[in-house]
Amino acid sequence: MDYKDPIKVSPSNYKLLLEDGDYRLVEMWLPAGTSDIEHSHPNEMVYFINGGKARIHLSDGKSVELDIPDGHCMKHEPWTHRVENIGTTDIKAILFERM
Repeated sequence: MDYKDPIKVSPSNYKLLLEDGDYRLVEMWLPAGTSDIEHSHPNEMVYFINGGKARIHLSDGKSVELDIPDGHCMKHEPWTHRVENIGTTDIKAILFERM
């Protein structure tokens, strides 16, 4: 997998909060009706402060729609994707990544 750092490719949506070389904490903000740029994550855990309706576009061309509730948590192995906010509310999440 070619790593595409979300902070570099989509800086208006991702903000680095803390990094120590092994781990980093990242804030994601995706306004209603917008999409980020295709990017990658290493192993990650995500906590959604404000959930919403999202379409996840996977690197293989497939997509999946999710209705994410506030406070929802998820865990992922390394992956590349793009997130589209197809709802009417902004999505905000905190990502914990193991680099």
